[in-house]
This record gives sequence, C-alpha cells and structure tokens, in this order.
Amino acid sequence: MESENNLDAQQSESPTPNFENTPTLQIISTGVAKIKAELGKVIVGQQDLIDSLIIGIIANGHCLIEGVPGIAKTLSAKLLAQSIQVDFSRIQFTPDLMPSDILGTSVFNQKTANFDFKAGPIFTNIVLIDEINRAPAKTQSALFEVMAERQITIDGSTYPMADPFIVLATQNPIEQEGTYRLPEAQLDRFLFKIEIDYPDLADEVTILQQHNVRRTNQTEVVQGILTANDVLEMQRLAKEVTIEDSVVEYIAKIVNQTRNNPLLFLGASPRASISILDAAKARAAMVGRDFVIPEDVKFVALPALRHRVIVSPEKEMEGLTPDFVVKEMIESIEVPR
Repeated sequence: MESENNLDAQQSESPTPNFENTPTLQIISTGVAKIKAELGKVIVGQQDLIDSLIIGIIANGHCLIEGVPGIAKTLSAKLLAQSIQVDFSRIQFTPDLMPSDILGTSVFNQKTANFDFKAGPIFTNIVLIDEINRAPAKTQSALFEVMAERQITIDGSTYPMADPFIVLATQNPIEQEGTYRLPEAQLDRFLFKIEIDYPDLADEVTILQQHNVRRTNQTEVVQGILTANDVLEMQRLAKEVTIEDSVVEYIAKIVNQTRNNPLLFLGASPRASISILDAAKARAAMVGRDFVIPEDVKFVALPALRHRVIVSPEKEMEGLTPDFVVKEMIESIEVPR
C-alpha cells in the first residue's frame, strides 16, 4: 500500500529509538506473525482484510466485512477465529431469526418451578454473523447492548460476556432482495467496515493451483496458535502504545471535519474518534512501534469512518461515495510533524 511505503520511508529517514526488547513489540509482533502464517496457508492475497481483522482483534473492536460472494469473507473470519484457541460460534442471519435465537431465553424448570436462563450462541469469545443484513430491525436491535457494553439484559438480569468478545460480521452489498439496511446505531458499534474486492490475476492463479493440489479440508490446515490470555495480553499492551498530543489533535480534526463537511448529511460521533485512536495504537504495535505516527491514523481512518458518515442525498444521487469524501477530507487536513 502507498501508506505502508510512506511509513517505511519515514522510518528509514528519521532514526528512532530501539524498542526491540520491549514486551509490547515481542508479544504483539510474534502473535501477529503466527496468525498471518496460519491464515497464509489458506487465504491468498487479501492483505488489507487480514491486517484490518488483526487490528480489530488487538483493538478489541468489532468488524463488518463487506464484499461480493465468493471472495473469502466468511472463510477469513472463520479461520482467524480458528487460529485463536477461544470459544467460537457462527450465526446465519435470516429474515425469520428472532432476538431469543441469538441471546437466549428463559425456560421453565419443572423440577425447581423456576425459570432458568438458557444462553444463546452470542455467549462466546468470537462470534461470526454471516449475512448480517438479512435479519430485520427487531433482531438487529438485540445486538445493540452486547456490542457496546459486552453484556445482555434479559428479564431484569444482566449476563456479561467472557473476554475477549469480538463480533465479526459479513454482508453482501450487491444483493438487495431479502436484506435490511443496518441501523446507524448498530453500524456505529463496529470499529471497522472492511470492504474487499476480487483478487488480482496472479492471486487467482495461486488460488486455483492450491485448490488443485489440496487433499484435505482447507479449514483443517489452520491450527490454534494463540490462547484467550495471549489475545488479552496483546490488547492490554496495545493500550500502552504512546501517542503525542499533536496526533490526538489530528484525529479530532479528522472526525470534526466530518460534522462540518457540506457533502455529508451525517458526521461521525466521538465513538469514531476513540475507534481511530485505539485502532491506530493497535496498528502501530502490529508493525513494530510503541508510538503512533500520522500514517497509522491514515491507515485506519477510512475503515473506521466509511460506515459512520452519510453522504447528502443530492450528492449521493450524483454518485458520490463515503469513501471518496473521507479520503478527500483526510488529504485536506494538515499532517502533524
């Protein structure tokens, strides 16, 4: 990526202190390398997707993956969860899905004459929600509390989620029949919206070659190499990455600009600012730094903002997209030195 090239150039031009022996770099960089090695056994290309998903895990944020069918959205999310030895569940969203099918329900126990709570599939560490936009608003609303507060409240009782708790969701932007637009309040709870496209020719040739020689199920190739405690430690260490006040102000300016841009009908909330800050810290740690630079912010700003802003109706009719507006806006803001 261009941003990655700029990052490498900046690091080579200005010498920085050596942090190779710090626990932050050792634990996070080693963990990231292990995950990429496992996913690389099956997933060809899609480096932006893999990097963004790993940043989401380290930043303890939920990710929404959007792309046409057949480009490894579900497979990538499933294999990422498989590379981490934690509880995992997959929920296929359908129009007839009810909130109780996700959260659980109270069942009458004849022996005790009381209602016992039977937990639903949301009670896990990593949950994959396939085709999330196929469920109606009533079912989507069941995710609001658990995504924001990592707990659910049923019949007056509160049930916390186990740590870590990450939601990975997929959706198809092309097919409209039988789908529902996700509520803005729910979209705002996703750290990233990751948009992926078709592989290039070289990657597709590699995909075909690997498929031709593979004799086992591709999901059996990936092994669990990190534990829940490993992930929690990576998340804790990422929070200790330092960020200068000038870079914090840079993040605030970007988000504030979304609220004052005439091309946008809806700007981003302070939750977006926090998401960018947390994701920038995770990205810095992932590439081997214990401090954030503006390039980290640029890398995470687009996936952190594209689902949180709405283009004004008249500009949308002209073909303007959130990605175009956000990119132009980021480039117009002066980068701190």
